[in-house]
Amino acid sequence: MSSKKRPVNTICVHAGNLEDEKYGGATSPIYTSTAYDYRSEGTNLYPRYFNTPNQVALGQKIAELENCEAGLIFGSGMAAISAVFMAFLKTGDHIILQRAIYGGTSHFVDAEFSNLGIEYSFVEQINSESLKAHLKENTKMIYIETPSNPLLEVVDMTVVSAFAKANSLISVIDNTFASPINQNPADFGIDIIVHSATKYLGGHSDICAGTVSSSQKHMDQIWKTAKNYGGSLSDQTVWLLERSIKTLGLRVKRQTRNAKKLARFLEKHPSIKKVNYPGLKSHPDYKIAKAQMHGYGGMMSFEFKESINHNRFLEELQIVKVALSLAGVESTILAPTETSHSLLTPQQRKDQGITDQLLRFSVGIEEVSSLIEDIERAMEKSRKIAK
Repeated sequence: MSSKKRPVNTICVHAGNLEDEKYGGATSPIYTSTAYDYRSEGTNLYPRYFNTPNQVALGQKIAELENCEAGLIFGSGMAAISAVFMAFLKTGDHIILQRAIYGGTSHFVDAEFSNLGIEYSFVEQINSESLKAHLKENTKMIYIETPSNPLLEVVDMTVVSAFAKANSLISVIDNTFASPINQNPADFGIDIIVHSATKYLGGHSDICAGTVSSSQKHMDQIWKTAKNYGGSLSDQTVWLLERSIKTLGLRVKRQTRNAKKLARFLEKHPSIKKVNYPGLKSHPDYKIAKAQMHGYGGMMSFEFKESINHNRFLEELQIVKVALSLAGVESTILAPTETSHSLLTPQQRKDQGITDQLLRFSVGIEEVSSLIEDIERAMEKSRKIAK
């Protein structure tokens, strides 16, 4: 994969734009048709084939952001992830997965792979030794998520890509938490990059979408499977996503700056047991994150001490919104045990270190002083009275 030839904000605004040839409009026109003349030159155009003008243009923008040759846009992050799995795995194959990944992905693997006869191994710590220990003759893929959801664990992508190439495996990463602004896995040799575009790429809590970026060779294989599963995105929403990405660099850089300040504030607070943020020097993977990330992102999680009633804390917040999903311009917070990882068993959550006192915090673009004031007031009102 080649390195970027243009600054990231220039890519966000100008890559893959459709020109309004008749009127010269500044924004891309929307091609909402589901019926095109099949006699025209090139591949038959149809939304389920991922090849309408808006779909193709946005795929080019995503690909350039991730330093890849090709990109596809899906109806959700899970549509993108499942398409990648199904494109390269078949009955009798084996996949190695990082244990600390999005709960929806873990649930998909547990719920679907056994029915399909696909073997899988969840690995607690991804490194050369653990990968070698779980490698089988039928292993075909390594799947990681870094930083991970919700504990912000960081995996060394160079180690993963080197091991994958040495053993003829396909490496896949969920790059949602970092976004293309803070991390470009292709630069470290990762083969396939997926995003829940519902998050940072959309950025306004109003779009559900997913993306995949890779080499053209890998994308051809993914496309053959994806068109059969029908997980494409409507051109109206494709256009909204393309519009949103124009401000991606500005939004993420502000969120990253805010998150670092808030992480330092929370780390020093007496009511906080632990803060998970890769930009803190106390984070066990800080050196790895520093080596492979451009910024540490707008996501963090923190665990209250028992002196705080976390449910009352959530009720008392006024600026930070208690909500599902993440990465909008507004700050949001949730309890993973009740949301993103609720499909896991209590033992699975315990094994991953996800407790009832853990909250995942998506930092927005508000003034940091307002966020700190809101958090301090909510903590004070949610403090348990000693018996």
